[in-house]
Amino acid sequence: STVEDPEWTRRYHSLDIGEKAFGGRVVIRLSDGNEIVDEIAVADAHPLGARPFGREQYVEKFRTLAEWVLEPAEIERFLDVAQRLPELGPDELGRLTITAAPGALNHVEIPTGLF
Repeated sequence: STVEDPEWTRRYHSLDIGEKAFGGRVVIRLSDGNEIVDEIAVADAHPLGARPFGREQYVEKFRTLAEWVLEPAEIERFLDVAQRLPELGPDELGRLTITAAPGALNHVEIPTGLF
């Protein structure tokens, strides 16, 4: 079963960057009574993680996640605008909105959630 742990919830909401956590703890109880326990506070790619992502890895992650729903030209257009964010004028902020490829979302299942 899945249960909320008050300590992890507290860490999630913490304002202290050294304490803030987006991870969790997993306990697997085997039929013989043994337990496998592991936890991670932040993803390895997080700035405080074991192997923080650089800009290139974040761009590649965006491309990978977007390729099934955005056309290649839209991916490149968005990345161009997003990477110029500090220089954008107020009239350009609307360009940070993406447009899905026609029909890309027609067959997407809506998840029911974790809990």
